[in-house]
Amino acid sequence: MLEKQDPSRQGPSILGKAHPALKAFMCGSLSGTCSTLLFQPLDLVKTRLQTLQNNAKPGSPKVGMLSVFVNVIRTENIFSLWKGVSPSFVRCIPGVGIYFSTLYSLKQHFFLDRAPNACEAVLLGASARSVAGVSMLPFTVIKTRFESGYYNYVSVAGALKSVYKTEGFRALFSGLTATLLRDTPFSGIYVMFYSQAKKTLPQEVTSSFYVPLVNFSCGVVAGIMASLVTQPADVVKTHIQVSPSHWRTLDAINYVYKEHGLAGFFRGAVPRSLRRTLMAAMAWTVYEQLMARMGLKS
Repeated sequence: MLEKQDPSRQGPSILGKAHPALKAFMCGSLSGTCSTLLFQPLDLVKTRLQTLQNNAKPGSPKVGMLSVFVNVIRTENIFSLWKGVSPSFVRCIPGVGIYFSTLYSLKQHFFLDRAPNACEAVLLGASARSVAGVSMLPFTVIKTRFESGYYNYVSVAGALKSVYKTEGFRALFSGLTATLLRDTPFSGIYVMFYSQAKKTLPQEVTSSFYVPLVNFSCGVVAGIMASLVTQPADVVKTHIQVSPSHWRTLDAINYVYKEHGLAGFFRGAVPRSLRRTLMAAMAWTVYEQLMARMGLKS
């Protein structure tokens, strides 16, 4: 009679044989899934706040984050807060995976024997985000349009087809400059503050039972700093991607400044800072924990 094999005694799994960069991609994708699902409502509120500027009349009262949040639930329904989550998933699951796998590969190639310093951390984060941002930009455009409430797209595939047919291939990459101006410095600043904050902590803290909490706390600090610096670029990106008239970056900057002044560049800063900070902190925490379980240094 054949003895049934214990699964734990079988050879290494397919995941165990995978290339480290592929493992980093899978860990990043899983972390992106968790954070996107949790914080999508904040992204929708941020987009609505920014696009409300287009219809606002001079002297009209300011609309706050809570007002938009309540209005979405009242006029639509609570699930409308997750409008745009499909393109967010399509963008973030591979996008975050590409980001972390690129970051891991760059670290392994250039910093195998030492930790990067502050300037090198900025370059690492910025490079990884540029690769991921350009790769996933068409889905970012569709996600922004879903959230704006101006378009009645039924599906991500349908939206991509519609934009391509009616506006051309170029529209799928609208806001590229503003997106890179927002995401590249955000990621560079984030990685710098995150890595430097962890360096300042005692060894016993960073290797204790509270590692996930430590990582999350460092991520929150880094996220707040990076979000505030890159907020104006996010407002400009939203205006370009929502408008079908193919604005140039300078046109969008001039429009926001003329219509709403300097304050217009910080519209939606609170929900965006909350979302980007919490999302990035959670993504990094989950990623580092998963990488540690696989025996890889993140």
